[in-house]
Amino acid sequence: MINRDVVVKIMKGGNLFAEHIGNTLQPFGLSLQQFNLLRILRGRNGAAASLESITDDMIHRMSNTSRIVDKLLEKELVERVVCAENRRKVNIFITQKGLKLLKKIDRVIDQTEETLTASLSKQEMDKLLQLLNKINL
Repeated sequence: MINRDVVVKIMKGGNLFAEHIGNTLQPFGLSLQQFNLLRILRGRNGAAASLESITDDMIHRMSNTSRIVDKLLEKELVERVVCAENRRKVNIFITQKGLKLLKKIDRVIDQTEETLTASLSKQEMDKLLQLLNKINL
């Protein structure tokens, strides 16, 4: 029974955090998945990313990465470039507009994350992170 309690608490916590961060992103016109994808691309520091590599790094791996990229293309936050060496491969890059938007969002997300974790001390957060890493989260 204790295993179920742990699993349910982790799932509820994840949903609560996702809801709060999703609400924070709403004024910027981004979904949580779109935000996640943009941060993955920013983390590549200008290097190309394939749809497969993005999907591997997504928080929600069941997301339709191709559809998310299409939405971000419409907003001019990413660009898609056909690979010169392999025309069947498509590389995805974040645009300057995407980088500027993330820079604006960063402060607001930082504040939301601080609010969500305000009840934990630095030591408690370190321990929680250690435990979550131990179960591969």
